[in-house]
Formats: sequence, C-alpha cells, structure tokens
Amino acid sequence: MSRFREEVEIVPRPAFAIAVCVWLAFFLLMMLLPFRIDPEGRNWPLAGKLAVSVLPGLPLFVMVLLVGYVYSDAKRRGMRYVLWTWLAALIPNAIGIILYFVLREPLLLNCTSCGAHVRPGFAFCPKCGGSLAHACPQCRRAVEPGWTHCAHCGASLTAV
Repeated sequence: MSRFREEVEIVPRPAFAIAVCVWLAFFLLMMLLPFRIDPEGRNWPLAGKLAVSVLPGLPLFVMVLLVGYVYSDAKRRGMRYVLWTWLAALIPNAIGIILYFVLREPLLLNCTSCGAHVRPGFAFCPKCGGSLAHACPQCRRAVEPGWTHCAHCGASLTAV
C-alpha cells in the first residue's frame, strides 16, 4: 500500500460524506445557473454546462477532505485536534491548513513495555519508566547509538 493511500485512509468517513454533499449541492446549484441566465438553455453546450457545474465544486470537496485529514492527523499526533480543525476550517485561503502542515508535531511512538503513546526523543516512558532508547549515564537524556559523547552534557558514552 502506498504512503498516500495510508494517509487518505485516516480521513474520517463523515468528512467524505460532508465533502460529497458539499460537492453535490454546488453541482446542482451550478447546473441550474445556465438555465437561469439563458432560460431556453440553447446557448450552452452540454460540455460547458458540465464544466461549469463540476469543476468549481472540486476545490470545496478537497478543502473539506483536508479539514477532515487535519482532524485525524492532529489527533494521532497528540496535538489539540479541535483547535487545529477549527483553524484549518475557518482561516481563509487554506492558510490554516498550510499552518498545520508547517507546525505539526512528529508522530507519537509506542512504549515497548506498556504500549503508551510517547513523544519522540524521550529516553524513558513517562507512564511506566521503561527504557525507550539509549540514555546518557550522566544527564539521562536520549542519545543515538553511534554517538561517542552526549550532545547535551558532553559525557563520554564509550562505557555504555
């Protein structure tokens, strides 16, 4: 399965339903528009009616799906998902959605001992105290396996 498909699958089903309803409402509204301008409808070819009806609703469809994605993605990252959903929906010109993608936090990791969600960079689980990564013996912060010295306190890691 592709990464794009995995990300699309986190969009909630109600967001898909709302997006389809918004698109259909816009489609029906725009389908009737040529007949209001030209009651007989003879000056508009069928391709023109379809293009005017289908295409303007697609950006709205995508925007609703993106707001649904922001909701689910912020929730799985442990962020304030209600706040980010409102910002994504209400800040015009998709600036709220762009801000979310710029400012979002990394995905949470699972503790190997208790299964709790933990932010990346933690050396120990805040719930059970289990070790999540190699830790510096002096400052107890997470260090990477190839390091010879701690980047935080400078202690030698060769004994570890």
